[in-house]
Amino acid sequence: MTGPAPAPRRRRTFGVYIGRFEPPHTAHLEVMLEALGSVQKLIVVIGSARAARTPKNPFTADERQDIIAAMLAEAGVPKPRVLFVHVRDYFYNETLWLSEVQRGVQAHTRGSTDVALIGHIKDESSYYLRSFPAWEFIPTHVVSDLSATDVRTAYFEDRLEAVGGMVPPAVHTFLTAFHATPEYADLRAEYDYLREYRVSWKDAPFPPVFLTADGVVTRSGHVLLVRRDGLPGRGRLAMPGGFVGQTETLLDCAMRKVRGESGLNPAIALDTQLRSQKVFDYPGRSLRGRTVTHAFHFDLGIGQLPVLGEKSALWMPLGDAMAHPELFFEDHHAIIEHFLMRG
Repeated sequence: MTGPAPAPRRRRTFGVYIGRFEPPHTAHLEVMLEALGSVQKLIVVIGSARAARTPKNPFTADERQDIIAAMLAEAGVPKPRVLFVHVRDYFYNETLWLSEVQRGVQAHTRGSTDVALIGHIKDESSYYLRSFPAWEFIPTHVVSDLSATDVRTAYFEDRLEAVGGMVPPAVHTFLTAFHATPEYADLRAEYDYLREYRVSWKDAPFPPVFLTADGVVTRSGHVLLVRRDGLPGRGRLAMPGGFVGQTETLLDCAMRKVRGESGLNPAIALDTQLRSQKVFDYPGRSLRGRTVTHAFHFDLGIGQLPVLGEKSALWMPLGDAMAHPELFFEDHHAIIEHFLMRG
């Protein structure tokens, strides 16, 4: 004799599904459709928003939102049942990321606590699913080995037929059109450069860890930046900095790079203007490989902005710099933001 069937799960008002969706693929769609059977409205939180285009983050948050909306409409989901939140990456301040997710979701729920978090704990990259205790966790039953990394690899290696087998038709339509754009050409050049760069050290006895030093130089509400003229990150804004030489200290490297890349007057004694320093070692901070940087904040006080001798160097108002993370190379915006938030 069998016992009574378990009571069906109560349908939640809101479900939250967090991901980068770079790009959304078939398994993402399956999870969303499954979630919509358990919730009245699905809030899709799109991560890595307002970031520069890279082979890892090739599409803007707006583009990803449009693709997701198109693939759900194609699957017959009414538009009002899906809501969106865009969230920046905060590599060195998890609290800010959690807060931004919560604020974005609350803007849709408007005080309702009837919220469930949708997801699948597959490895340590799913740690965030344990970070929202106020939301009931509803595990997905979708099991798939498909990853957006696989899709991007096939896409940037021109295996469009393989891509078509991994993404819904609406996504494939977008990817095919994007393939013909100048943005794709730039991303493809960077993808090829990074692949060759990694091949150059693949036979090392151990995976190398690169060491760099960077300088965050501020003066009168401005920050000293350089515009990169080579790959990776061509055209992106960056702190002056680079790889540490065999015979120099970290501080000496940072000061050498600041002067050499900006043309700052060597008479300005940077070492006497050193305000703070910190190591930044987020493991995925550079697509070139494991790269740890030691950044130094030099505050030159107030007064006229020193003349810069290099065409690629500029003084940018801090408000403009902080408002546009999408203009920056790798995690340089986050590093500058760290020092500015310290006061």
